[in-house]
Amino acid sequence: MSMFKVFDVAGSALSAQSVRLNVTASNMANANSVSSSEGETYRARQPVFAAMLDQATSTTQQQSVGVQIKGVVESQAPLQQQYSPDHPMANEDGYIFLPNVNMVEEMANMISASRSYQSNVEVINTAKQLMMRTLSMGQ
Repeated sequence: MSMFKVFDVAGSALSAQSVRLNVTASNMANANSVSSSEGETYRARQPVFAAMLDQATSTTQQQSVGVQIKGVVESQAPLQQQYSPDHPMANEDGYIFLPNVNMVEEMANMISASRSYQSNVEVINTAKQLMMRTLSMGQ
């Protein structure tokens, strides 16, 4: 594998973790939104990733694995339903609907994505330093 492939792999991971952080932030921002019907209620979203194999040349068997963002899916977990007849958004039966966002899970996702992002930045910095030291060996 070419030394420059390290940057491609780490860069794809940075992009994936950035999407993960944005989706988590969106979930946390909408955690307390209220609706009068199930169809209008915000549902938690999660990104879907896949490993991406790159076959550099047909003569070598060396491959690098990056991260591909397949999309963002909505959670199918049940929504929270609360009886609150005095709420202005209550339906005719007196219920309001809250999102299926679990703040503990979202905080764990945020911490995990942040640490993964930091680790990939370190990979890029280390690879850059190693290349610079390799280039300076000839001096």
